[in-house]
Amino acid sequence: MRPKLVTTFGEGYRLVHFRQDAVAAATVAVVALPLSMAIAVASGVSPERGLYAAIVGGFVVSLLSGSRFQIGGPAGAFIVLVAATAAQFGVDGLLLTVMMSGLMLTLLGVLRLGSLIRHVPHAVTVGFTCGIAVIIAASQLKDLGGFHLSAAEPGPLIAKLAALGGALATLTPAALALGSGSASLIFLLRRYRPTWPGMLIVVVGASLAAALLRLPVETIGSRFGSLPHGLLAPRLPDVNLQLVLHVLPAALSFTLLGGIESLLSAKVADGMTGRKHRSNMELIAQGLANIASALFGGISVTGTMARTATNVRAGAVSPLSGIMHSTFLLLFILIAAPLASFIPLAALAGVLLVVSWSMAEKAEFVRLLRDWRTAAVMLTTLGLTLARDLTSGIVAGCMLAVVLAAFKPAAPKERN
Repeated sequence: MRPKLVTTFGEGYRLVHFRQDAVAAATVAVVALPLSMAIAVASGVSPERGLYAAIVGGFVVSLLSGSRFQIGGPAGAFIVLVAATAAQFGVDGLLLTVMMSGLMLTLLGVLRLGSLIRHVPHAVTVGFTCGIAVIIAASQLKDLGGFHLSAAEPGPLIAKLAALGGALATLTPAALALGSGSASLIFLLRRYRPTWPGMLIVVVGASLAAALLRLPVETIGSRFGSLPHGLLAPRLPDVNLQLVLHVLPAALSFTLLGGIESLLSAKVADGMTGRKHRSNMELIAQGLANIASALFGGISVTGTMARTATNVRAGAVSPLSGIMHSTFLLLFILIAAPLASFIPLAALAGVLLVVSWSMAEKAEFVRLLRDWRTAAVMLTTLGLTLARDLTSGIVAGCMLAVVLAAFKPAAPKERN
């Protein structure tokens, strides 16, 4: 129950380590900047709320984390939950949900229940991850094609696709070209220039193209206005017993997904570095980070695999890299926030298409199909995630996995 930052400094921290962490922090900040705004927009809230989560929540995660390399911030996996919660309960209801989830995660860590979350079946994890990837991709089609809907965009997948199909006549060719071109260029840069900050390059390039060519596309500025210069003053969301009871199921979903995502991310970092994270301390860090994020108006925070892996590859040696990454993002909104107004939403949609493609565990999906038991669990989780919601998919998948494990025939005993 001790943060890795304390352990790292106790082992000896020198100037050369600080330089390595600073380089890694700058690299991760370049990735996190467009991604945090894109996730917030896709979640139905203004882009600065994604940056608040990355700055405040990311700072607290790294300060208290049970992993040396974990980077916290808004995650694509939460887009569906955040969007549904914000649509149903408004921003205050969303912030209350994030805060309640933070309290639950902290309690799980204090009670040393982190190991239980790690026992979620692998087939369930692959199933809901693929389901979330499909939902994220579908949620970006409107901005990718610049569609104009006569009514609010439906939340359910089938209804959403039907509404977009009915609005094909409103497609904006410039938005489609910008969005699909952005996604394609990111894939090309990842293949041929993997060390370059592809997402940032693409977002800057798309913004310049849209402004110089006067393309008829929607931007962050046209939809949300200018980003504020700095953080909001901390405040508690409106709290009353009725609202608490209404958002409780959503808070439980946030807690379950946040715990799974953060511990999976820490496990990925362990595999890349040979280190071992402290799962209970990690849950406490994630919980307190969500509370802090909500106080400053940010959306949900969790350990993010893409940014954590980037941190490791960039040469980070301690949690100080995550703290500095949050500082760099804070400097952006203090100095250069007005520039974000020129970012086309189609380009951010292209970024999230790449995210959804990357997060879907395609090789694992195919491998798990080879055994009927794992296939049944994975497809049940996937189907219910798409048809109903994430919580239903995870619960049903776990229950089916338990039933199949109970009735699995025992291996035959060897004869002497």
